[in-house]
Amino acid sequence: MPQTPRPVSPPSPDELMDQLARVAAAYYRHFATVAAGHGLTLMQGKTLSLLRGPRPMRTLADLLACDASNVTGIVDRLATQGLVRREADPADRRIKNIVLTEQGELTVRRIRTELMSSLTTLEELTPDERETFRTLLGRAFPETAAPRR
Repeated sequence: MPQTPRPVSPPSPDELMDQLARVAAAYYRHFATVAAGHGLTLMQGKTLSLLRGPRPMRTLADLLACDASNVTGIVDRLATQGLVRREADPADRRIKNIVLTEQGELTVRRIRTELMSSLTTLEELTPDERETFRTLLGRAFPETAAPRR
């Protein structure tokens, strides 16, 4: 008598969290390797990747989940390399915004290109699958939900 396949049970929330932790660790290991190829630490690379327009230091600290004093050191080193500059906020001159220089923009583009070249599986997803993926990530982590374009 042929065996009936056992139904596959959906993963538990714990299993999903474990898989997410493995995915995040693998992504950041790869990100760190790519950043190092550009003479950057992981945190410097992450900082550059967050600069899509002027950002106050406080906002960067929040996005990086670290103390503002750590961001000061990161930004100092990036500025020394000519990748970012500080600008006074036009609305409040006490606030210093961090802005990518042309070299910083070029470095970010190169890092993203290298990251995407190794994540070809994302390009293999259909548009509907990518939308579902983004929707599920946004539901699991609402604070990270990307705005619709």
